[in-house]
Amino acid sequence: MKAVVISFGGSLIDTENGSDFLKRFSEMIGETSKDYRVFIVVGGGRVAREYIRLGRAMDIKEQLLDEIGIAATRLNASLVSALLGANKRIPTTTSDAAKMEGRIIVMGGTTPGHSTDMVGAELAEKVSAERFIIATDVDGIYDKDPKKYKNATMFSEIEVDRLIEMCGENWNRAGKNVVIDGPALSIIKRAEFETFVV
Repeated sequence: MKAVVISFGGSLIDTENGSDFLKRFSEMIGETSKDYRVFIVVGGGRVAREYIRLGRAMDIKEQLLDEIGIAATRLNASLVSALLGANKRIPTTTSDAAKMEGRIIVMGGTTPGHSTDMVGAELAEKVSAERFIIATDVDGIYDKDPKKYKNATMFSEIEVDRLIEMCGENWNRAGKNVVIDGPALSIIKRAEFETFVV
């Protein structure tokens, strides 16, 4: 069966209308799972960033902050999985997720230094996904941060090499929030699967 992998930004859980959005997302995934195996990698969002911010203020080491962020992604994954009636056990590796049975598999982060976008890209490569979708609170890829710059221009299409040039080096600390980080872009370039940012 064909597969699709969704990197589901934790920021989508944090919105004011989070429960309404998650219900609509659940309906969409239910429909999609009729034709595809759906793998969802959930990010840490505000919860992860708050804990990481607090940890940094107390001089906690970066690797431990990453592990705290990973725990937040798995907590968010548990919520999304419960909503979708998917797997009860949240896998801790992409290999584990790829081997699980079911039409919908939900997971969080895996390893310190790996963003959930990178985990999603790795999983998409592992399951030979037809598509990799990055769902975030920004509706696409812009030439600059649209939350800060009203004149930001959205790309309808962009080559992966251009994206690497734009933001590939901007990701290297726990809780860093960029459109797509360098490690994820490297996998996307190597695996050449269709990728969408929505």
